[in-house]
Amino acid sequence: MSKIMIYGGYGGIGAATARALVASGQAVHLVGRDQNKLLSIADELQCSYTVGDVIADASVFAKAVSDADADLAGLVYAIGSINLKPFARLTAEDYVADFRLNAMSAALAVQAALPALKKSEQAAVVLFSSVAALQGFAMHASIGMAKAAINGLVLSLAAELAPKIRVNAIAPSLTRTPLASKLLSNEATATAIAAMHPLPRIGEADDIAKLAAFLLSTDASWITGQVISVDGGRSTLRVKG
Repeated sequence: MSKIMIYGGYGGIGAATARALVASGQAVHLVGRDQNKLLSIADELQCSYTVGDVIADASVFAKAVSDADADLAGLVYAIGSINLKPFARLTAEDYVADFRLNAMSAALAVQAALPALKKSEQAAVVLFSSVAALQGFAMHASIGMAKAAINGLVLSLAAELAPKIRVNAIAPSLTRTPLASKLLSNEATATAIAAMHPLPRIGEADDIAKLAAFLLSTDASWITGQVISVDGGRSTLRVKG
């Protein structure tokens, strides 16, 4: 059976996507750097996995493909960061770190998986952009740049890999995941952020995972080269008043 590889497999969105795919009968292979967290999800879903850090270990991409030991029906890169700093305090190291984690490693993950993806009759790749790549926010210069790079990568790969492999991205607004826990730990702050959305709530991992699972499925066989917002309307609408 072919598998879908999920980088960030124990993160909020990665794990939710893995659960949605397994529930539909799709085999998955998880990749992540924390062995205990990864093993917990892998045991729950009875799936294969690879432990590795995409920044610290360049061999993790090839190792993940080898460990999966299957043709790949798809790939999800659900690893990211939320690095919020005033522009005056951003350093060269901040820009490089955000770009490497969010954009460059996504490209390297797809590149390493390409031979296995090409063996599938119709494979799909799902990457993650952000509302911050579509609408300007203070203190988002570094992460906004890195996520905007994903938008360009999606267009380039979708053109180059068509018609065999479809490539799309999802651009969420702030979503209730472990990565966002510090931002949402204060209930008053969380309520204020929720109110900024025309659909006034914080996103849930399942909101994003359901679209990811759809984009990976044959139901989305005529969708490629798209960056699709799941953001409660924040990137395109304004709340009254």
